[in-house]
Amino acid sequence: MEKFIEKTMYATRWLLAPVYFGLSLALLMLAIKFFQEVFHVLPYIISTSEADLVLVILSLIDMALVGGLIVMVMFSGYENFVSTLDIAEGQEKLSWLGTMDASSLKMKVASSIVAISSIHLLRIFMDAQNVPNDKLMWYVIIHMTFVISAFIMGYLDKLTKYKTT
Repeated sequence: MEKFIEKTMYATRWLLAPVYFGLSLALLMLAIKFFQEVFHVLPYIISTSEADLVLVILSLIDMALVGGLIVMVMFSGYENFVSTLDIAEGQEKLSWLGTMDASSLKMKVASSIVAISSIHLLRIFMDAQNVPNDKLMWYVIIHMTFVISAFIMGYLDKLTKYKTT
């Protein structure tokens, strides 16, 4: 009975495979929105002010960072929790595949969230004259919460690695 339960529990990891495939669909949706934004701004590129163009570019950078985060979570999560990716020898392979454990993935996600939050905060600052001061304060507080959380997670990760070695 114990062996059956263990085999069944181990097999349930495959329930995550559709979740990671769903992330590839989320990546496709993000790519569509990215190019929608590019095509939306192209006709107005000459008449757009520099500040507005910078805001659009920051929005595109934000989407690119989110896309990278999706790819990291999708591939690393699949490799860590479902199965190793079978990539034939000689085919293009991302250099970090197979090297990111759950702990390093967590740190990459945290640092990506801080980077995304930084870009968003920069966009807010670029348009600060149109943002009420109390909202601006909350954006900074939320961003600093992400920064401090990532720092604490990194510090705790370093402590646990130091104690186990």
